[in-house]
Amino acid sequence: MTDVKITELRQNLPEYLARASRGERLRVTSRGRPIAEIAPPAAQPTAAEARARLKGSVKRFDRPTEPVVSPQDWESMR
Repeated sequence: MTDVKITELRQNLPEYLARASRGERLRVTSRGRPIAEIAPPAAQPTAAEARARLKGSVKRFDRPTEPVVSPQDWESMR
């Protein structure tokens, strides 16, 4: 990771943003202390990947008007 002073960053922002877009991570410093990091964006999942991750996570009830729990459990939860 490359350290860059905040004044240097201000003067050459387009150059540093281009470096970050190419995959380089930059640490911004102020008076020698790190205050921020600039990094390329994380990869966004595709719609197919999101659907695959969610597959099987939704419950289906064949009889939605009936209670989900048994009558014994219903009484114990009251």
